[in-house]
Amino acid sequence: MRAYRFDQLTRLDDLTLHDEPTPQPQRGEVLIKIDSVSLNYRDLSLVLGNYVGPSKAGVIPCSDAAGEIVGVGDGVTAFKTGDRVISAFHPRWFGGRPPVTAGRETYGNGTDGWLAEYKVVSQEAVVRLPDALSFEEGATLPCAAVTAWTALSGHVPIRAGQTVLTLGTGGVSIFALQLAKAAGAKVIATTSSAAKGERLRALGADQVVNYAEIADWGRHVKKDLTGGLGVDCVVEVGGPATVTQSLHAVRWGGEVVLIGFLTQDNPGIDYFHLKGSGAVVRAIGVGDRAALEDLVRTVSQTGIKPVIDKVFGFDEARQAFEHLQAARHVGKIVIKVAGS
Repeated sequence: MRAYRFDQLTRLDDLTLHDEPTPQPQRGEVLIKIDSVSLNYRDLSLVLGNYVGPSKAGVIPCSDAAGEIVGVGDGVTAFKTGDRVISAFHPRWFGGRPPVTAGRETYGNGTDGWLAEYKVVSQEAVVRLPDALSFEEGATLPCAAVTAWTALSGHVPIRAGQTVLTLGTGGVSIFALQLAKAAGAKVIATTSSAAKGERLRALGADQVVNYAEIADWGRHVKKDLTGGLGVDCVVEVGGPATVTQSLHAVRWGGEVVLIGFLTQDNPGIDYFHLKGSGAVVRAIGVGDRAALEDLVRTVSQTGIKPVIDKVFGFDEARQAFEHLQAARHVGKIVIKVAGS
């Protein structure tokens, strides 16, 4: 089979195609013919050296994939050949508190990922792909969509009539917009592009704030767009350079859910601002298998269609990473493995 590996972790040119033996499933395992893989910012950050967790060279990248089961090992009862499945981001976090090894076992850093033609995993490490979703759409769900779901369904889940603030047009933010609207919430979205603003409105955003034009956008959201109340939840994907504005935007008792680190500038957080915001600050790491199952069921029942910016061929994998790095996308970037 063909598989990509980052032989070094210095630049995107380190992504190298290898010919390797096709793995075979052992007891309790399934062999998956991978159809589609989607990219996340973490896949890029692992290469560029700014990932928050451990990383190592020589690993197959990418955590999110969809494909067809073409072989099963002894003792497999959950699936059969021909079943369409998607990967779980955390292969051994099934529910409850995450295992202490969760950060070291995620695909693409601690263990081989999915940017290959075939992969063997435990039958517990995949879930069924609904018939209504294509392989390309299914491949977008394991990380970005589950992260958005976990952000909105925390200890106080978002309800109809509440307000959610999303940042930018990446995969997590777009899924958060779609899921919040499906729950009946109002969505305020930020962007620096008028064209992207129109896309956000078309996807259901009630209000759009151009942060390139309004530097103090957090206070603008609270004072001008919510009448001084603030938003109920901020899906905070920006990181150190945006969290202060997120704290300005949130209401007393609302949530700022820490997810990403798209920005590298780190001016620090004022303790008194943090305390004075009255916000619950919650850091999440995608979610468990149960969250993936809940998310898949919700997407299937509500008719949410994942937003795919562009699909690249398997031979165009490096270009897909470059497109992600350019940060001009809206939604998800997919690599089509099968048929390439």
